[in-house]
Amino acid sequence: MEYWNSTLGSGFILMGILNDSGSPELLCATITVLYMLALTSNGLLLLVITVDSRLHVPMYFLLGQLSLMDLLFTSVVTPKALVDILQSENTISFGGCALQMFLALTLGGAEDLLLAFMAYDRYVAICHPLNYMVFMRPRVCSLMVATAWILAFLSALGHTLYTMHYPFCKVRKIRHLLCEIPPLLKLACADTSRYELLVYVTGVTFLLMPLSAIVASYALILCTVLHMPSNEGKQKALVTCSSHLTVVVMYYGAATFMYVLPSSLHNPRQDNIISLFSTVVTPALNPLIYSLRNQEVMGALRRVLGKYMLPTHCTF
Repeated sequence: MEYWNSTLGSGFILMGILNDSGSPELLCATITVLYMLALTSNGLLLLVITVDSRLHVPMYFLLGQLSLMDLLFTSVVTPKALVDILQSENTISFGGCALQMFLALTLGGAEDLLLAFMAYDRYVAICHPLNYMVFMRPRVCSLMVATAWILAFLSALGHTLYTMHYPFCKVRKIRHLLCEIPPLLKLACADTSRYELLVYVTGVTFLLMPLSAIVASYALILCTVLHMPSNEGKQKALVTCSSHLTVVVMYYGAATFMYVLPSSLHNPRQDNIISLFSTVVTPALNPLIYSLRNQEVMGALRRVLGKYMLPTHCTF
């Protein structure tokens, strides 16, 4: 089989889910609506958390970072997919593919770690309420966020550089929605078995360690809630945690399918559907899940819209 250069003129063809759809126009319209919803809802949530001083607490600081990651993550993949289907041209340059992979891995990894830190925040708030502002002081929150970003950045950089150093074959069709490690390695004209094992081990480690911390945090939270004397206190704690747990299930469900299940259980169509869910649907739903049942966020949203966006009535 022939090789091809990774020079400026080289590129890949993304054979994503849009190509397999029986009604690409309908799917394109659906993705556009979800993308606009993701931009609007995450943007509004970020604005409200930034502007309203009542939300300047650790829980909402971390939630703001989650919205930022979702906003960036969906923007790394969705506009490119929509342009491809509208122009019927699915090519992506070698450099563009590497950049997309790096950004997707960085943002996905950072969100993975951030969800664990958010679970710890809920554990401290419910199990140690009197010491909450000690354990979750601003310096600690900033350190958590910086840790998530830096570890994800380093992991993504290493994987991107190593994946893209392989020689690729003339058949350059990636049967995936975006440039990711597993479908790219299938195009490599070299033995990638050892690296695939490394990717699997690091992926499982990167997922299971934060997930273990989340499970431990919620086990301790459940024990505390069951011993609360007040039903109102129990209900408030469960409502607060339910939003985070819903987001955790959506994120780790998709990530486990993509990176933990053996490759023998995968097929391109299923992988594309899961990728579409995690890059478009989840970022659109996360802000709604966190805000619709949260009176503080909804109250802050009304205050911000009333103060800055809704027109005031003129008096004469």
